[in-house]
Amino acid sequence: MSEARTYLPETDTLDNEDVAAAYSRWAPIYDLTFERVMRPGRRAIAAATARLDGTLLDVGVGTGLELPMFAPHLDVTGVDLCESMLARAAQRVARERLSNVTGLVRMDATCMAFPDSSFDCVVAPYVLTVVPEPDALLDELARVVRPGGEIILVNHISGRDDPFSILEKWLDRHVAPKLGWRPQFPWQVVSDWLDQRQDVELLDRRPLAPFGLFTFIRLRRLPQNAVTEAAPELAEESEFA
Repeated sequence: MSEARTYLPETDTLDNEDVAAAYSRWAPIYDLTFERVMRPGRRAIAAATARLDGTLLDVGVGTGLELPMFAPHLDVTGVDLCESMLARAAQRVARERLSNVTGLVRMDATCMAFPDSSFDCVVAPYVLTVVPEPDALLDELARVVRPGGEIILVNHISGRDDPFSILEKWLDRHVAPKLGWRPQFPWQVVSDWLDQRQDVELLDRRPLAPFGLFTFIRLRRLPQNAVTEAAPELAEESEFA
């Protein structure tokens, strides 16, 4: 088990004010700029949730591009940090008569107001690189999903030998606050977090079109009995370590 996270972003200046300000600028052109390239990831998330029932939380709902893709039997709540993006999501809900979208709320995704275990499924498309503290986001997603529920993510994951890695590091260092996200994001952030969590398991990880630029990640918060049963096994292993 990993004892410490060794990933250090190229910049530590990205904060919520940067993100909110950047996405306020992006809001009028967000759909035009990002809809096509991010569509496969949104569709993958919608397909993965269609087989589920109950309540779904869409973290970083933005302008609501994926909201019409969700199965109508799901009760959907969306949260985002940026008021301008939420306003456009609300317009989409009204325009497309998405009656299963029951709430759109401004919240910090790393400190949400929902009680523990509030949702049957939580999705976070393209959000890990946006928040200043991705570990805190993952902790919060695991907190608000019920035991046995799923956490579904889509995000850009940097490759170790990716020819774009040098460019990503430069962008991280110089323009991340203006962009509103960090271009560089290694898988180690997620894998180190998983190493620290006995109550979350990785179910699926696969690259998506176009060109494997984004990665689909499906996690499950383990039922309480599974966590309890695993704890003695871990204790026995530590005795003989």
